[in-house]
Formats: sequence, C-alpha cells, structure tokens
Amino acid sequence: MEVARSNYIVSNKPVFRKLQQALSEKYGYASVLACDGRQQNFSVSGSGTGISDGDMFGKRGFVARVHNGKAYAEYAGNEISEESIPEIVGIIEGKLASMADFWDRYDTPVLKEEKMEFIKCTEYEIHPEELGDEKIIAKLSELREKTKALDERIIDCMTRLSYQYYNKLFLSDNKDLEENVLWTNGSMVVLASRGEELKDAYKSFSVLGGAEIMDEMEGYGPRLVKTCIELLDSEPMIPGEYECICSPETTGMIVHEAFGHGVEMDMFVKDRALAKSYMGQQIASELVTMRDGAASAKEVASFFFDDEGVLAHDTLVIDHGKLVSGYADAVSAARLGVEATGNGRRESVERKAYTRMTNTFFEGGTDKLEDMIASVKYGMLLQDPSSGMEDPKNWGIQCMVSIAREIKDGKLTGRIFSPCVLTGYVPDLLKSISMMSEKVELGGGGACGKGHKEWVKVSDGGPWIKAKIRLG
Repeated sequence: MEVARSNYIVSNKPVFRKLQQALSEKYGYASVLACDGRQQNFSVSGSGTGISDGDMFGKRGFVARVHNGKAYAEYAGNEISEESIPEIVGIIEGKLASMADFWDRYDTPVLKEEKMEFIKCTEYEIHPEELGDEKIIAKLSELREKTKALDERIIDCMTRLSYQYYNKLFLSDNKDLEENVLWTNGSMVVLASRGEELKDAYKSFSVLGGAEIMDEMEGYGPRLVKTCIELLDSEPMIPGEYECICSPETTGMIVHEAFGHGVEMDMFVKDRALAKSYMGQQIASELVTMRDGAASAKEVASFFFDDEGVLAHDTLVIDHGKLVSGYADAVSAARLGVEATGNGRRESVERKAYTRMTNTFFEGGTDKLEDMIASVKYGMLLQDPSSGMEDPKNWGIQCMVSIAREIKDGKLTGRIFSPCVLTGYVPDLLKSISMMSEKVELGGGGACGKGHKEWVKVSDGGPWIKAKIRLG
C-alpha cells in the first residue's frame, strides 16, 4: 500500500502556489515548502502503558524562501489564506531590508533548478493507524510478557513502537514536488538482576514502512534475554589497543560519529571540519567505500526530495579509502561552488535547514565473519553501541559499546567486558580496517542532533569490520 496524501496540503496547494508566485514576481527566486503529518508513540513496561502524540520530527506549516540577488530570507507559518499573502510578502520585504548591512557578508549565489513535477509515496504492509491503538498495545504487552517469562532473573521488559507519516510539498518556478512517507521504529529493553547487580540489554528496530516491523520484534526476545544474562558476568574493560571485530551496528556508529559529521559541508563553510583539507587524499583503508544519501538505501531516512527541494541523492563520500566528496545543503553548496546533494533538512518548519546525514554506511567487502574472528590472535568483538561523540575539527572520536567479547587464538572465549569506551584519531582507525564482511546492515532506531539540537531521523550501518581500536 502507498502512503496517503495530506488533505491539508492538497486543499491548500492553490494558496501555496499563489504565495510562491507573489514572491517570485518580486524576487529572482522564491519557493514554498509545506509540511503535514503525524507521529505517535506507544510503550509498555512494568511502570505502565503509554500512548502519546509527538512532534519532534515535524509540524504542520510552511516555509517561504526568497533570494534578492544577494541573500536569502525566510518566513515560517502555520496558517495561510489568500488574504494573508500580502502581509507575508511585506514581512519578508522588511526582513531583507533589515539585513542590508550584512548582504556582502552572506553573499550567496541563487539556486539553479531544473523543471520537474511529481507525486511520490513510500509503501507499507500494515499501517499503524489501520491496526489501531488497542491492537498495538496488546501486541507490545504480549511481547513483553513472553520475553519476561524466559528467565526468572529478568525483572522487567520494556517494549515500544513509534511511527511517523509526513507529507511535504515543494513549489518554485520550476518545481512542483510532493512526497508522502511512513517510517516505524520499535525497541525492546530487558533488565536482569542478580543480588545487587543490575544489567540491561537493548535492541532497536526500524523500517521504511509500518507495523509489520512488530513481526521482527516478536522473534528477538530470546536473543535479548541471553545477552542480558551474559552481562551479569561481565568484567570492567582492560584499557589498551586491540584487534577488534565490529558488528554492523558498531560499524554504523563509527561511520556516523567518526566520519559522518565530519563531511557535513556547512561545517566547511565555517572552516570547522578538518575533512575540508583532505579532499582527494587517502584517509582510510583501500577496503573502505562510504556512501550517504536518501536514495542510497531504503530506511527511515529515505525520502524523495529534501527540505530545499533538492532530489534525493546517492553520494559517494569515500572511494576505496580516498575522500572524494562531502554532502551539502543547497545554500552551503552554492557558497562552496559544489553540487547540492539533497541533505538540506529541517527539524520542522520552525527550524533552519542544515546539512544533515541521511542513510550513512560503509559498503561491504568479501570476507566471512568466521574468517575474521579466526584471524584475531587476541582482541575483542564489539556489539551493541549505545552513544557517541565526534570532533569534526580535530577528527577525534569517543563512543560507548555495551559488549566486548574476548577473542583468543581465533575463537570467542565467552569472556565479556562491559561497558567499553572506543576512542581514537579517525584516520588511524579507518586506515587500520583490514577485513570487511559481505553483508551490509543498516538501522535507524534513533535520531541525530546538530550539536545538542535540530533533531532529524537518520540511519547508519555497514558490514562487520576488523580494525585496530583503542578501548577503555
């Protein structure tokens, strides 16, 4: 099934077009982005059941943008009518007039656009709204009870589901674009205790689709319980540099934190990213090829056009170890003299568009996981990443991993260390990659902020990789 169009957008499209045309008559460039949608969250745990609406990833409203030959100005609103168009035009005129002293500082070429028109929708098997709140809560409750009953040491299991469908319309002189998208996330957390010892294990699930993801959640309980019980016997990590095998989730965290933020090209404009000085240079192992783009994969960060009306791209960032490109929002791309890559994204119509990651991952290699483990004399297999921080200006990385499984003479010993901090200098880590598995996995259970705010949905991942990593 295809995601339905928005009545708000369809019914107001003639007014949005009149606003865009009124602005276009006064300025060299004018566009309107209109947004609608809904987000809903469900949770079941020992503390109760919850259902709530959310608006973290977008609100109903619109953004009008113009370019006067020197600078851009924007106006955002939630309500629009034909009668309000002159007032909106006047507000934008005043905003540009107040910026006159800064035009030279922010001198930006106008966006160039090809003529294009389409309506596109993502697909789903089971729409959460069609399934209904009661059935969703019932399935989450059943999953919780089944998982909790697997071991007497499990003191609680928390199950969650959230979904968002959003509808966007982009209008300019040359473009008439509409997209309708649905993504769904699920998660499970189990807690185990032994005496005063308390451990937890977490798993997230994501799909560019609907409630069909609950089938995948259904079969994961035993694995999550096994991991949580194993963690009761875990030991503190012994600091040092190790040969490491990283799970696809851990690889994804490395891609996202170690390099994903570092090639967001709005940071190039501000000279806040070291990667700007390394274009065309070898910064990783020849095994490493990295991509980003809403069109690079089918996950929660996939869409058809970004919040500046630029079509979704598949951007080659690292080609066999060589840094060949970053990704950019349209305004940053214009200032840098490069192509916009469809990475201009807003948290909502109330927010500015920044360069943001979408689906970011390493391509796969040719190795088998069993051969990768067998090649390690002494090292760790890293699983279940929990958080990360990066420093694009100095290429430092610091990430948390919940599980480090000891490998000795090519075999897992059963010994587990937790928690584990992964640190290092990004090029050293990437150049040390010596093996990569064939299969690539992406996940998008979380969100990414620009600094401490401006949240958008992203996914990341890759293959199993072997690398030298400093752990503590």
